Amino acid sequence: MARRPHVLVYDSGLGGLSVARALHRLGGGHVCLSYLADTGGFPYGDWPEITLRKRILALMHQVMQTVRPDVVVIACNTATVTALAPLRSTFAVPFVGTVPAIKPAAHATKSGIIGVLATPSTVRREYTEMLIHTYAYHHRVVLHGAPHLARLAERRLSGEPVAPEDIAAEIAPAFLCEGDGRRTDVLVLGCTHYPLIREDIEAAAPWPVTIIDPSPAIARRALEVAATCHREMTETCKDHGPDRPAGWVTDAAGQDRLGPILVREGFSPVGVLDLPERDRP
Repeated sequence: MARRPHVLVYDSGLGGLSVARALHRLGGGHVCLSYLADTGGFPYGDWPEITLRKRILALMHQVMQTVRPDVVVIACNTATVTALAPLRSTFAVPFVGTVPAIKPAAHATKSGIIGVLATPSTVRREYTEMLIHTYAYHHRVVLHGAPHLARLAERRLSGEPVAPEDIAAEIAPAFLCEGDGRRTDVLVLGCTHYPLIREDIEAAAPWPVTIIDPSPAIARRALEVAATCHREMTETCKDHGPDRPAGWVTDAAGQDRLGPILVREGFSPVGVLDLPERDRP
């Protein structure tokens, strides 16, 4: 008797919910989802690259002792460009990463000016520059590392008030207007937190743009991988019954803050993964 393939969605916080929702919508109930939020390390945007890579590998070692997924979705641009290669070389489980959607943006732009809204860490990574040089070398790409937008998205999802002017200030540098009248006409959401506040971003934009949300594409890829490699008759989690979704955070404060949201999204119960002291921030 075969079971549903199990996909673990991992992010620094709630941003991965944008991918989890797409997986749920596109999977049609034929996939079992779990969720891991590294609340003890959130946000990743200001972490040194080497330190963050070490933490991500330690975290994945820890979660693999509790969860036995068929596929892991790294639903975080910063984590992907920092640690995807070593994760793939360390673990037998396939990993699906998340990178800024430069290629589809290059196809979509009419003005030739693309805004990329990401975290400061993603903007600094060499991989991001490689994507631009490969797919959008003939366009003007405005990279903006928004320092507080991921936090604002978490606050918004938690039900806290977020001032429209705060979002407007965070996204404004991604919008460029040239002297010849050309201006940004495509905006890439380069952090999985940002689709969670897409309507707020659209309302705060100085003019209408085409928004590229990579979540559906990531979900489709994860489902393709899961369909070809999931193991039959293997329990989903050691502590939870087969095909029962569950959520994990990495500190008690995160359990208090995000636990109710994860439960509301269908990830229940929510446990705490305790990283060794040397791997904490």
